[in-house]
Amino acid sequence: MSRIEPLVLQVGDEKVLGEWTRASSISAGLAQRARILLLAAEGHSNTEIGRLVGVSLPTVRLWRGRYREGGVEALDDLPRSGRPAVHDETSIISVTLEPPPAKLGVTHWSARLLANHLGISFATVARIWRRWGLQPWKAETFKFSTDPVSTLTDTGVRGGHRSSSGSGPIQG
Repeated sequence: MSRIEPLVLQVGDEKVLGEWTRASSISAGLAQRARILLLAAEGHSNTEIGRLVGVSLPTVRLWRGRYREGGVEALDDLPRSGRPAVHDETSIISVTLEPPPAKLGVTHWSARLLANHLGISFATVARIWRRWGLQPWKAETFKFSTDPVSTLTDTGVRGGHRSSSGSGPIQG
């Protein structure tokens, strides 16, 4: 088995790559690339790196080559081809802030319900909500449920029943 030379990291890159492997806020792809390069710098073979990290041999070769050509800056994803999806975030946000139609029987939008209503993907709605910090299920104002059964249980009446005439107080 031929032994490949350890990857020589630029000054300060070992520290940066080590931080990337421990960071919870960095993308999984960048953390994986950092692990590949750190193992390469330790002198592990490409095959061994692929096995340890769980990637193919061409992937290990790709990231070693990209690092050699451009350092840690070259580890970012390249721009994707094709036209980016265009969604009017303002209109999605404004619909989110309005209550759903009564016929739906809900007090606030869920991402899936709004996506179905607008004819777009759930992931698009969730991404826009995340970007704008929207959480319709945590509305600042109290909303009454449109479900009569949950109204009874939400007000603390559990197991109660009306008198046989149907009028009069609930008896528990």
